[in-house]
Amino acid sequence: MTRTLVLDDVTKAFPTGTVALERVSLSVAAGEFVSVVGPSGCGKSTLLRLASGLDEVTGGGIEVNATSTSYVFQEATLLEWRSALRNVELVGELRGAPKADRRRRAQEALDLVGLSGFEKQHPRQLSGGMRMRVSIARALVAEPDLALFDEPFGALDEITRLRMQTELQSLFALKNFAGLFITHSVSEAVYLSTRVVVMSGRPGRVVADIPVPWSYPRPPELRYEPEFAALTGEVSAALGEHS
Repeated sequence: MTRTLVLDDVTKAFPTGTVALERVSLSVAAGEFVSVVGPSGCGKSTLLRLASGLDEVTGGGIEVNATSTSYVFQEATLLEWRSALRNVELVGELRGAPKADRRRRAQEALDLVGLSGFEKQHPRQLSGGMRMRVSIARALVAEPDLALFDEPFGALDEITRLRMQTELQSLFALKNFAGLFITHSVSEAVYLSTRVVVMSGRPGRVVADIPVPWSYPRPPELRYEPEFAALTGEVSAALGEHS
């Protein structure tokens, strides 16, 4: 199995002297969706920034075997003066793709996330969940080998969040990228992932790497099964021991 992302004994210390991450090792391969959970301040978002190349390690190394990487932030980060379609088109535009090609790909991505008919709407005209769908469509249109998610559903209401979880795992099953997902929600991590990585309090260290057995796509009803409750309990226990 080719590993798309490898973090090898990674440490990150800031000029202030704060050590955010200490000797973190993990990998993500194509067809794996790995969620990272841990207490606030344990370096989860820092880990994602290092993986994306937005920041540099202090110690250890990172290997990325991806021709394309997408990053979905906590906020939708859309351009307010562009329509939904034009926001998704931006990736192709920056890459110099012909207009007809980038428009076709943007439309396909919007259709994939269930936003057919909303192409001309601007971000202010869309709900929070719709804006996040546009952000995910923009990430998918890049056809990433590696997709990084920094708590993208954290600001959504519970109903919308559950719906977005179901949609994202269906998209993952379809696209088969390597996914690294940061979240505070244990149930979200278990529902979405092939593995859940648990981190300790600062400085963040990997204290558990727990496989999730179910195939994709996963029905929403899985969340109410005893086996799901048992696995979320195992992750919560590991989190509680090291928070």
